[in-house]
Amino acid sequence: RHQLVVAAAADYFFASRLGGALSALAIGAVPVDRTRVSRSSGNRITGLIADGWSLLIYPEGGRSPDGWGQEFRGGAAYLAIRCEVPVVPIHVAGTGQILRKGRTLPRRSTTTVTFGAPMTAHTDESARAFNNRLETAVSSLADETATDWWSARRRAFAGTSPGLTGPAVGAWRRTWALGDRDGRTRRRRRRWPDL
Repeated sequence: RHQLVVAAAADYFFASRLGGALSALAIGAVPVDRTRVSRSSGNRITGLIADGWSLLIYPEGGRSPDGWGQEFRGGAAYLAIRCEVPVVPIHVAGTGQILRKGRTLPRRSTTTVTFGAPMTAHTDESARAFNNRLETAVSSLADETATDWWSARRRAFAGTSPGLTGPAVGAWRRTWALGDRDGRTRRRRRRWPDL
């Protein structure tokens, strides 16, 4: 835990020299190209992992526009197979209020972090198949955060854990279905007393 780097989007966190330096110093970020496959990013990260560093990577590749999760990209699974290291699935709930998409300054908010058991790729398992297993594990952790441990374990065993991406319906319905899981506190409108 004392040797941890965070994979950060090169096009956002490292767009300028000053921003890159602040990102590297403040959160221990290393640049990763998320728009294309880059050999330099892969070599840099595999070198750090070979030196004993742990890598924190957000497999969605960006912040959620509406509070629901996005499909996982294959970078984490590919790096785990390439470096022959286990992956610890983690679900972090409530980050949408800390640094919502479109904002530049973070705000205080409550988050819940749920850790899963370490996972390794099976022999001859492709990065795509391992990525699907990782997404399923994180979906189960998200279900645990939203409900309770026992119910989430039962749904995970049955293969019926709700997905991270939410329902495929209109924007208003997706927001309504999200409820208060994104950590937002709804303000009540002040009413004048009846006299």
